[in-house]
Amino acid sequence: MRVGVFDSGLGGLSIAQAIARRMPDLDLLYLGDTMRVPYGGRSQAAIHGFVAEALTYLFEQDCHLVVLACNTASAEALRRSQQEYLPRWYPDRRVLGVVIPAAEAVAATGARRIGVLATRSTAASGAFEREIARQAPEAEVRVLAAPLLVPLVENGGLKYVDAVLDDYLAELGEVDAIVLGCTHYGLLRERIRARVAVPVIVQEEVVPDRLEDYLGRHPEHASKLGRSGERIYRVTDLGPGYEELARTFAGQDVRLEKVAIC
Repeated sequence: MRVGVFDSGLGGLSIAQAIARRMPDLDLLYLGDTMRVPYGGRSQAAIHGFVAEALTYLFEQDCHLVVLACNTASAEALRRSQQEYLPRWYPDRRVLGVVIPAAEAVAATGARRIGVLATRSTAASGAFEREIARQAPEAEVRVLAAPLLVPLVENGGLKYVDAVLDDYLAELGEVDAIVLGCTHYGLLRERIRARVAVPVIVQEEVVPDRLEDYLGRHPEHASKLGRSGERIYRVTDLGPGYEELARTFAGQDVRLEKVAIC
């Protein structure tokens, strides 16, 4: 059986590849719902429905455990997936997210003032405030929506991004640590780190370790995973420029296969 990595688009490839580097023998299937990206701005009911369709597809494709690499999906649908979907349809499978690992990592820094850069939908969900409060109840958390960063990353606009980052970081204010709450923002980590003197938490840097730790603590799930190093990359739509964008996030050429999930 495989580990599935799901994202609303292609940004989650960065997390999928980070997992592959950390555990190179693990069989892995990536699914990007590129036909319906972005999930931000969708209703909560729509997001739940999309995630349920993706999970059903991945489980039917022999995935035993799925990582929701999409922050919107993690923020809006993870708990419902764990508490309602899995018990009803796949009680022996598991679904994990990316918000909790980031919250754990930033709490471990001991920061008292924590800033989070996120998309509008993730910021509006309150997910980072809730999860960081569980890990570091005394910390002050400020979540700032940074909607211009994703289109700049996806449309070759990195030459314009420095001024935008300066504005967002100034608006975020003085903090002791920053969480990048979107998979796209990981591509900007070095630019952000060059501008601040505090820890910057990047999900692709912490999720693989948390997943490996989870599997170590749950051998009943780890033992069901294939270890042939298989890599499969699938999307629900394959438009012009997708292969190039996939290369940007994955850091290497990947072959995308178009599939229908509903």
